[in-house]
Amino acid sequence: MSFPKGFLWGGAVAANQVEGAWNVDGKGWSVADVATYKPDTDVKNYKAHVEISSEAIKKAMDDPDDTYYPKRRGIDFYHRYKEDLQLFAEMGFKVFRLSIAWSRIFPTGEETEPNEAGLVFYEDMLREMKRLGIEPLITLSHYEMPLALSLKYNGWTDRRVIDCFVRFSRVCFERFGKYTKLWLNFNEVDSIIRHPFTTAGIIPDLCGEKGETACCYQALHHQFVAAGIVSKLCHEIVPGGRMGCMLTKLMTYPRTCKPEDVAATQKKNLDNMFYSDVMVFGEYPVMILRDLERRGIEIQMEPGDLHIIKNGTVDFISFSYYMSMTESVDPNAERTPGNTVLGVKNPYLPTSDWGWQVDPVGLRISLIELYDRYKKPLFVVENGIGAKDTLEEDGSVHDDYRIEYFRKHFMEMEKAIDDGVELMGYTSWAPIDLISASTNQMSKRYGFIYVDQDDMGRGTLSRSRKDSFYWYKKVIATNGEDMD
Repeated sequence: MSFPKGFLWGGAVAANQVEGAWNVDGKGWSVADVATYKPDTDVKNYKAHVEISSEAIKKAMDDPDDTYYPKRRGIDFYHRYKEDLQLFAEMGFKVFRLSIAWSRIFPTGEETEPNEAGLVFYEDMLREMKRLGIEPLITLSHYEMPLALSLKYNGWTDRRVIDCFVRFSRVCFERFGKYTKLWLNFNEVDSIIRHPFTTAGIIPDLCGEKGETACCYQALHHQFVAAGIVSKLCHEIVPGGRMGCMLTKLMTYPRTCKPEDVAATQKKNLDNMFYSDVMVFGEYPVMILRDLERRGIEIQMEPGDLHIIKNGTVDFISFSYYMSMTESVDPNAERTPGNTVLGVKNPYLPTSDWGWQVDPVGLRISLIELYDRYKKPLFVVENGIGAKDTLEEDGSVHDDYRIEYFRKHFMEMEKAIDDGVELMGYTSWAPIDLISASTNQMSKRYGFIYVDQDDMGRGTLSRSRKDSFYWYKKVIATNGEDMD
């Protein structure tokens, strides 16, 4: 068995991590524009990197500079997208996952008419992708909601944000639907619990007596309702349109065969898949509702909400997969970082430069688990390794470690397909170096393409092909048959 004919090979980025041009052509402030790079903070201490307050936001808005706000500058994809898309086309990309920066289309989120300059930018980019034969996979919400909605309503905790998002989504479907059939609603929707501000614009000091955790679940419910509405809209407006959800697949194994470790692991995995359960099955899992009740968390729902969720389910499941972890009830078990989480260290796995445990087999397990659970097509839309690359004098980057990472993961994907998993495609994170989501670093490099810029924004922004660039090009050209 091999990768199916028409398999969608490509790469993925987010607007807020690559575009830059944060205050150009009518774009409004987004939550990403106040994300701070903290060079003196441990890169593995994600909570310290994503913590936010009203005071910190005000300080950021009073600072016009981008030195410590790297997502304002990105890698200048806004002005260089034709050059970058040409490099992706050279690799043979069949698909490119991108996001639409909400505040480029509706600067505050509440305008009744969209910003035409923002629409023109994306339409020009999508037209260029079509010329190059690259299918867009568009994420509607990828950590870049308008900051004004965060400050005015405490983000998605307020139900009025649903209408704002639906208006934005409708415009995207109407304007960009002719360029693609493939859409995603919310990037890593489960991440709202790990970084509420980044995901949903929630500012902890605005949560009051209700508390941050309760605000997260209320905001999440509003996102579920919005997802149901836009899924139906997609089907109505975009001919042949397909809407997917997007989950952070946090594969967790029991640290030991001790029953208590197994039970703790089961709960962790059920919690992880709760989010996709709602958007695939159209209802809240009973055990999740019971858990929220025990914790005293009450979600305010309006009549018709559950009907909207039930009748607006997704067509496919996409997910990110970077690492796995284990779980144990032992309070002294050694923990190690992962994708904005901490898990118990697995002694059988190597780790990346940032401490993430590398587990290709876990991707195969995840694919089989998700397909068996949902019986819908799957799409791996994020997978990759952040590493410290060295640029040689001749402009080359010898990244055999990256090639080996991808080769092993692709082999496990092939095995899952052989077992019967329906896998639509694969987009690496990220095909070009960009600003890291959590730590706001540039030195944490993922790309097949090197970008000359350091953590403080210094550099020429010139692009260079790494060794992995040529390797991935060969993999795509042979549809995964040649991975040597």
